[in-house]
Amino acid sequence: MLQSFGKGAYAMIDEFEEYLQSHNLSENTITSYSFALKQYKKNYGSITRKNLKQYKLWLIENYKPETVNLRIRAINCYLECINKTNLKIPSVKMQHKNFLENVISEADYIYFKNCLKSNNDMLWYFVIRFLAATGARISELLQIKAEHINIGYLDLYSKGGKLRRLYIPESLQNEAKDWLKKLNRTSGFVFLNRQGRLITSRGVAIQLKSLAVKYNINPAVVYPHSFRHLFAKTFLARFNDIALLADLMGHENIETTRIYLRKTSTEQQLIVNKVIDW
Repeated sequence: MLQSFGKGAYAMIDEFEEYLQSHNLSENTITSYSFALKQYKKNYGSITRKNLKQYKLWLIENYKPETVNLRIRAINCYLECINKTNLKIPSVKMQHKNFLENVISEADYIYFKNCLKSNNDMLWYFVIRFLAATGARISELLQIKAEHINIGYLDLYSKGGKLRRLYIPESLQNEAKDWLKKLNRTSGFVFLNRQGRLITSRGVAIQLKSLAVKYNINPAVVYPHSFRHLFAKTFLARFNDIALLADLMGHENIETTRIYLRKTSTEQQLIVNKVIDW
């Protein structure tokens, strides 16, 4: 039953967001977790075991497993915030695919960046260059400043205060320096829109899809995280050190990194076509 969303609920949301900020969670995570709590409060009101179970069932009926587990993580985080960890909701089990899906190929990436460069669309050229050559998440990409390009790396702090260094390869560093010099930019954020404001994650995703259509690349494989996948796959193909890759990617558990040992479904099909002749 739909509940009212009064002053008490808003205070609850504010308290939760302050808790998330104190634990150094990213802005995207805070927004996502806050939305889940608002959704729960609006539909179920008070925090009870019965309401939590009903919320989980409703999520399962209406969302994909990945989204269900994201919302469950958010609510469980709130339960930690209010010291009610005994009410935590178990996540739903997901069947993992034995292949990577919708990852841009190295050939398409090379074609894509060459198209952008030949059309002098240098902002978007460097967006995909940095994503593919550093393994950055989109939220991390947007934190890059001219100062980071000058020194060749960006230090990032994950939840829990762990340090991860995002390295900028020398060839990309030199190319980006030349670009910024032409723009007469010596400091500040790199990825700005025409109004001089920082571009948004959503804006990047929308523009990449539009450019994929323009250059006849399958839009399904062109999205910010696809280039992070490409970074990981290509790194392992050329330097087979999964422990180092886990560090570069910022994975706390090396099992998360093992997915990049697998082939994409397209690669699997090509191997089957080539190998099986019986």
